[in-house]
Amino acid sequence: DDVFLWRNKKISASVLGGATVAWVLFELLGYHLLTLVAAKIPEAHLPERSFLQIAAGLRIEINMALACLCEIAAGHDLKKFLGVIAGLWVLSVVGAWCNFLTLFYIVFVLLHTVPVLYEKYEDQVDNFAEKAMQEMKKQYVVFDAKV
Repeated sequence: DDVFLWRNKKISASVLGGATVAWVLFELLGYHLLTLVAAKIPEAHLPERSFLQIAAGLRIEINMALACLCEIAAGHDLKKFLGVIAGLWVLSVVGAWCNFLTLFYIVFVLLHTVPVLYEKYEDQVDNFAEKAMQEMKKQYVVFDAKV
């Protein structure tokens, strides 16, 4: 929490600098992760009982996610359906501009800058967000009436 809000500037700057160095190594200089970590990879043995417990817990979460995806795909909740469509469109546009590593780095930098900016300008952002939500609700009512 303190890292994202820049309360300890040395640690926050170190994390952001480390991410920048990693991005430069992988993206600009063309290093591969495998060449950096492939020195000695120890054998991994997963105990069957622990693995089955994790799988059972994940099965429930995966089934809930699939049910949500089916609901979205069927179009039962128009707001959720339109949100997914808009999100996928934004991802496709951004994906056409840059590769995954660059996108990951941009998100990482945003995660380190947006919280501190929000904390600094919280009142202005909240007022703007409230006005935007009111306008979106008006537009949704108009759109829903037409559909």
